[in-house]
Amino acid sequence: MRTTYEVLRQRHVAEAARLLPEHLERIMWPAERLRAERQRRLRGLLAAARQRSPWHRERLSQCVPDRITEDDLNEIPVMTKDDLMINFDSIVTDPALSLDLIESHLSGLTTDAYLLERYHAVESGGSSGRRGVFVYDWEAWTLCYLSLRRYSWRALAGYREGRRGPVVIAKIGAARPVHVSSAIGQTFSSRDLAIHRFSMTIPVEEIVAGLNSLRPQVLEGYSSALYQLAHEARAGRLRIAPDLISAISEPLLPEIRAALQETWEAVVLNVWGASEAGGCAASCGNGRGMHLTDDLLLIEPVDAEGRPVPAGVRSAKVYLTNLYNLTLPIIRYEITDEIMLLDEPCTCGSAHRRIEDIQGRHEDSFVYPDGRSVHPYVFGSALAGERNVVEYQVRQTPRGASVTVVCQGEVDLEQLCLKVSAGLTALAMNEPDVKITRAERLPRLASGKLKRFVPLADARDPGGTG
Repeated sequence: MRTTYEVLRQRHVAEAARLLPEHLERIMWPAERLRAERQRRLRGLLAAARQRSPWHRERLSQCVPDRITEDDLNEIPVMTKDDLMINFDSIVTDPALSLDLIESHLSGLTTDAYLLERYHAVESGGSSGRRGVFVYDWEAWTLCYLSLRRYSWRALAGYREGRRGPVVIAKIGAARPVHVSSAIGQTFSSRDLAIHRFSMTIPVEEIVAGLNSLRPQVLEGYSSALYQLAHEARAGRLRIAPDLISAISEPLLPEIRAALQETWEAVVLNVWGASEAGGCAASCGNGRGMHLTDDLLLIEPVDAEGRPVPAGVRSAKVYLTNLYNLTLPIIRYEITDEIMLLDEPCTCGSAHRRIEDIQGRHEDSFVYPDGRSVHPYVFGSALAGERNVVEYQVRQTPRGASVTVVCQGEVDLEQLCLKVSAGLTALAMNEPDVKITRAERLPRLASGKLKRFVPLADARDPGGTG
């Protein structure tokens, strides 16, 4: 007899509530205990992967799990998304799972659902457009949730002690339950944490009306969506007073953080998440940057050639090892987020390493026919300075860029064009061709994310890929 979704979900909610106190304590674990926990989990992961995954068994044939430490990771080959998708059936450690089964499950989803009463499957096209499929077992799905949510729970501790009733969260982002941010919110919504979802695919007027009716204590969503809502609040149309704002799924750019802080007297948190691992890092509300999830993940910042980079140097990519998902072993998995470690301690007292707020991905850079590479924030630094630009999308052209802006109020597009051109000229680009046009709304990916920078190869599709 099959167990109903709601019965399974309530078991998951209860398990998360039971584990939450420990995972709040983990935030303050000393560095030595964090390192010991990572080593314990790493050895267990490698042993399980060698024993139960044919692909990993061959890949890790020279590895001795009970002797390895994180200092030996460079002896393990790098794993890519192509490796995962091509070899999926021989990577998963449960023979009952297959890529065909999971794809069939995902294609039929209209709401959150369990697979084989034990698993959760998600997909990600991401900003890069390269689609991936991932599966979590029961325990791993719980830890995925806690890794994403624990800093928010800690920030809300004082609020919850002073008031009755559940914490009401308004979440603006992906509508489809195939994305982690949508599915996990449905699984773990509870009497203590009432999560109400708003899709980025509906008009902003509907979102504003819904938020005005809901009056959430927590406002969570894609950074670009939060920025737009801050403009709605300043215009007097959005009338809410959140205690906590959490930016997810997209880079929290400096101008967006500043706008949120100017608009609302609220704690602003930034969360770096990934479909492969849940919460990779989160800010604590004390000082700059985000804390890495140093008890559940191994994150190696490296340069373009895969060499470790020190604190203070921005990486070209990272190698990610998910230490808690034994069903789909993700070991030294390449993702192209650019991060920069901070070496000074945080005033909150946590020993979890810190990184600067992430500003983008390596593949967002524009490479022009003459070989010149232009970082996307050459454009962003000019566009972000215009207060009445709510959103923007930059599509590379052979000699410059075509920029689409959504504005609230008057914007001198000619002057803005000159600013963008000046940034390119400073990089020795001769007479760059820059065009800026206004639009009522920008196209978004299927997940609801905004692909802000579209390189030349993808520029024919204004929504990007994915």
